[in-house]
Amino acid sequence: MMNNFTKVVLTTIIGSIFIGCSSGNQSDEQSQIIQYDTIQVTATAYNSVEAQTKKGNPALATWGDTLEPGMKAIAISRDFLKEDLLGHNSEVKIEGLDGTYEVLDKMNKRWTRKIDIYMGLDEEAARNWGKQEVKIYIPVDTVEVQ
Repeated sequence: MMNNFTKVVLTTIIGSIFIGCSSGNQSDEQSQIIQYDTIQVTATAYNSVEAQTKKGNPALATWGDTLEPGMKAIAISRDFLKEDLLGHNSEVKIEGLDGTYEVLDKMNKRWTRKIDIYMGLDEEAARNWGKQEVKIYIPVDTVEVQ
């Protein structure tokens, strides 16, 4: 049989071990929550082929970036620039697509409220995408939470 003193000592030791283990699992790192603005746009797709882009160097985008198959890039209509909603190297998420896309190209002046999703050399994928109404999500703020 244990006396009361032994029970108290064992309880204290076990409690200290438990508290030590659980506090080791807590993280002092902060997490981030990104807040987004949402815009409804018309989305089409394009490829780096001469029939769809600049003659002579179809991979050269308007700001001088070189597009390469596999990149997650978009071209934007120029109204987004005028409204200061998006610019060169802005990042967006696109409804229905994985990952983050970077603004690396501009579309012809005739277009408004439109994006063109870069699909490398895969013309069939671009045709299959067609023309869709989608939402794009533009990061506007990051909130630190602990």
